[in-house]
Formats: sequence, structure tokens, C-alpha cells
Amino acid sequence: MVKSRLLLPFVIIGVLLVLWGLASNASSTSAAPLSVDRSAAPPAQQTEQYCLSCHGKPDLKMTLPSGEELSLYISPDQLKSSAHSPAGIECEACHTNITTYPHPAINFQTRRDLSRSYYEACQKCHPANYAKTQDGIHAKSAAAGDPKAPICTDCHGAHDVQKPDQPRVKISQTCSPCHQDVYDSYKNSIHGSALINDNNPDVPVCTDCHGVHNIQDPRTAQFRVQTPEMCAGCHADPQRMSKYNLPTDVYSLYQTSWHGVDISVYKANWPTIWHESAVCTDCHSVHDILPASDPKSSVNPNNLLATCQKCHKNAGPNWTSAWTGHNKIDPQRTPYLYAVDRFYSQFAQAVLWLCILYVVLQIMHALVDRVRRSLK
Repeated sequence: MVKSRLLLPFVIIGVLLVLWGLASNASSTSAAPLSVDRSAAPPAQQTEQYCLSCHGKPDLKMTLPSGEELSLYISPDQLKSSAHSPAGIECEACHTNITTYPHPAINFQTRRDLSRSYYEACQKCHPANYAKTQDGIHAKSAAAGDPKAPICTDCHGAHDVQKPDQPRVKISQTCSPCHQDVYDSYKNSIHGSALINDNNPDVPVCTDCHGVHNIQDPRTAQFRVQTPEMCAGCHADPQRMSKYNLPTDVYSLYQTSWHGVDISVYKANWPTIWHESAVCTDCHSVHDILPASDPKSSVNPNNLLATCQKCHKNAGPNWTSAWTGHNKIDPQRTPYLYAVDRFYSQFAQAVLWLCILYVVLQIMHALVDRVRRSLK
């Protein structure tokens, strides 16, 4: 008992010394300057600012093995106004192989190789659209070995991704770097000029006719036989056509014409076989469509015969006067044709009713004759 009392002061002194040592170590640690470990990953949700500390410098660049100069500068303003950054989608979402500094070496020979390696990151967030592109003509061109075949970033951008249809004219302008000659024709057409000059939302842009991600080859028989329905999407829409005082029965009238019937038969039975019966674009042109009142239009009255002769080589000067166009037969415009049409319409009905009456009378005669013979 006496020994325990003698040891107690030493124990208390030892405990106090330990507590004093711990307190001194904590204060010295808090006062020491922080060292930055650049190999450590940046804090969550701060990746963008961490990366811009270097990539926000306009003179940051490197030279690839091909000799091409690759700018590594990313505009903070473009990034901030893009569709991704405000949504919290930061650098590592696409640059999945870069998580530390220094970065892993870039093993690409050219700028195009680098772009093609990164665009596949889009499928993580956009799997449906990415899958559609694999069935499109662009992906098929890439698979065939064309390095210039468009990829996601060629159309949508990389760090400056915006909504693709704002403004709407941007859609066709996006296609122009690869299809400049087509765009030049389109911008002077009735559709393109209304879009570019008047910002008209009703006229078609490239994607309305060709599709968006699953763009098909417009030179195929399948695309050709679908052309009338494609044009009817706008030209058979009463609400849209009423704004411009345009008729909406052009498609239904085409369907009853020889051209329309012929194309319908081929579409139903042999959609992969090329057929020469005229579709809309054969007469009205493709990208350079002009109103019929324009002297340069392929369907202007002065040019119509030449347009018909592209298929009907022996068409004479009276050929076009016999064509009713996309118009119903009426007594004011085509009085003689209207009279013949009405005559045969009434005549056909009269013949049909007479045939029915004849059959009924024959049946009645047979019944009466059978009854008479049974009474004998």
C-alpha cells in the first residue's frame, strides 16, 4: 500500500508529460507550411479549375510526331458556356486516362488520330445516339479506311459543345465544311435562303431529309423510293402549308399519277432495285430547289420540257401542255380534260349500275322460271 502511494506522483507526472508532448506536436504541424503534391488527384468537383491552371494558358502546345502543332489551350469562357461544364461534367469524364500530373505520354502520330481516340468517350453518356452512328454512312466510311469521315466532335465540337439547333441555321452550316458544294447550292435555294436570310423555322435543314446520327447513303434505291414520303412530311402538312398559301394535295395527286403508282409498286415489292420513275427530286432538283416562278427553276414553264426530256427523250413541244402538274382537273384550268373526266366518271358508274341491274334481273328470272316449272 505504501509503495502504491509512492508511485502515484510519478504516474501523474508521466501522464502530464505525454499530454504536453502531443499538444506541442499538433501546434507545430498546424504552423508548418503546406506542401503541394502535384501527383495527387485534385479534390472532387474541382477538376476543371485544376486542369485550367495549366490548360488555361494560351501558349500551351506540343508538337506531334507528324510535325503537326497541337494546341493544349482550352478557353475558360468556351468551357463555361458549353453544354457540359454547367451540368457538372468535368474533364475526367472524357479524359478517363488522365488522372494525375504529370500526364501519361500521348502516343498518337497525328491530330486526327488523337481526335478519333477520344470521340468514343461520347458513348458513355450518349449510348443510343452513338449506336445510331454505327449504322450511318459516316461510320461505314470510317470502317472502310477514310480518316476524314466525321466523328462526334467534328459536328458537335469538343470543349465548346452547344445545343446543335440554336440557332437552327447552325445545323446546315455544321455540314458545310465537308459538303461545301452542296451547302452553296442549298443556301441559294428557296429553302436555304428562307432559313439563312429570314430564320424561317418551317424550311428543312440537312438533318430533316438525311437524318441526324443514322445518316444513310442518299444514292441508294431505298433512299430514292422514300423521297416522296420525305417531301410529304412538309408539303402535306396543312398547318405548315397554309402559312404560305401552298396546296397540300401534291402528294396525294402524285400517288395517283403514273410516276407515283409505279414508285409505290417498286417500294412495296423491290425496294432495293433502282427504278427510273420520277420522284420529287428528279423534277424539282435536290439541294438547289427554286420556286416555279424563278427563271432558273427546273420546273419553270420555260424549262419544263427540258426537265421532262431527261427521262422522255422524244418528248415534243406539246408534251408539257398535256400535263396537269400537281393540280386537280378543274373546268377553269383544263375544261376539255375536265369534261372527259366527268363523262367517264359518270359513264363508268352508269355501266356498273346497269351490270348490277342485269344480274339482279337474271337472278329474278331464274327464280321465277324455277317456280313455274315446279307448279307444272
